[in-house]
Amino acid sequence: MSTSSTRSSAAGAPGVRDADVDDTDDAEGTDVDGDGDGDGDGDGAPPGSAVYALPPGADLTLDWGLTSHLHPDGTSRLIERHLHVPPELAGLRLDHFVKTQIPRLSRTKIQDVIETQLSRVAAPAAAAPAAAAPAAAAPAPAPKPATIVAAGDHFVIRRPARAEPPCPRAFTVLHADPRLYVIDKPALLPVHASAKFYFNTLTRVLSERFPDEPELQIAHRLDRETSGCLVVARDRRAAVVVKQAFATKLAVRKEYLAVVHGEPPWTTETTLDLPLRLAVPGDPTRLPHVRMLPGPGGLPAITKVTVLRAGDAVSGAPRGRAGAYSLVRCVLVTGRQHQIRAHLAAAGYPIVGDKLYAHGDDAFIRYCDEGLVPDLAARFILPRHALHAARVTFPHPDGGTVTAEAPLPADLAALLAA
Repeated sequence: MSTSSTRSSAAGAPGVRDADVDDTDDAEGTDVDGDGDGDGDGDGAPPGSAVYALPPGADLTLDWGLTSHLHPDGTSRLIERHLHVPPELAGLRLDHFVKTQIPRLSRTKIQDVIETQLSRVAAPAAAAPAAAAPAAAAPAPAPKPATIVAAGDHFVIRRPARAEPPCPRAFTVLHADPRLYVIDKPALLPVHASAKFYFNTLTRVLSERFPDEPELQIAHRLDRETSGCLVVARDRRAAVVVKQAFATKLAVRKEYLAVVHGEPPWTTETTLDLPLRLAVPGDPTRLPHVRMLPGPGGLPAITKVTVLRAGDAVSGAPRGRAGAYSLVRCVLVTGRQHQIRAHLAAAGYPIVGDKLYAHGDDAFIRYCDEGLVPDLAARFILPRHALHAARVTFPHPDGGTVTAEAPLPADLAALLAA
């Protein structure tokens, strides 16, 4: 199996391993936004942008990571990614090997990376006899896209860190024991590194907060815009048990809270049983491979929903019955990409702030191209979709179960109180 690792040259904590499985049982766990940069954040800004604005209503008392890419003296940190060639990939051209490690990069971008950022790491020299005179080593030729790689080759990509979109770099611990944490992830903080995010990620913030815990592993996924419960294993054996539970859904229960447009009639628990499939070219959407579509041909998808609070009319709101918002509890029975969001929208009660499912393709495409410009911010109501992972129950690696609850965030509570 090929291996790669990414780290910063800045002194500090070890990295946190990301979840090894794509936790598609978490309906919000695949962060696909279609903005073309491969990072799933949907802001549409080029990766090298130096200036980012805080989202509307940002809490200025929080660390938003505006300078997380800089050393204290103001110079850029250095990010390294190490690539090791396994036997099964020996014989590939270097550019083709890099593509296997970083699939989102285009061929042109890979060639630029090889020419400007990539170098070969020399193998450790064998010890020479004491009497032997050291021989002058010829400098190794610089790697080229057409260079043929061999098993054991070690390459490193180095680049200066860039400014990143602002994210709240703080979280609350909801549960802690010697084997695991459950944290309350803030909305807008991505879990994993991507094209635009490295320092402003949960994996980085975890390693900074717990620098003496090198075995931390995130056990499942949560979308960047979704807040709430996220499980982090503290050792490798705990990670195996907890990840397996989430992957197979055995003894795992996830409850979400969503603030939706309108007043759904679900005063008692109601089952939304509507198959979902990923849109493809030819479907009635401008977003193939991004939007999930309900109906025939999809995979089974079941969500149980209950209205916990029917919203009062909000003057001037753009959607819903007289602009009402309602608080809905959503319990996943199956787990498909965007399941909760797609089900609620198909039922006629889209989630407030959902750029993909609440306002049509054109608004989403504009958001990807232009970012959260003022008229879109007003239309979306919130800078993030109003979905919160409120409660999770799962098996503890030492036996028994753990249940953790994350309180409704202030932004969603304020929306309901408006």
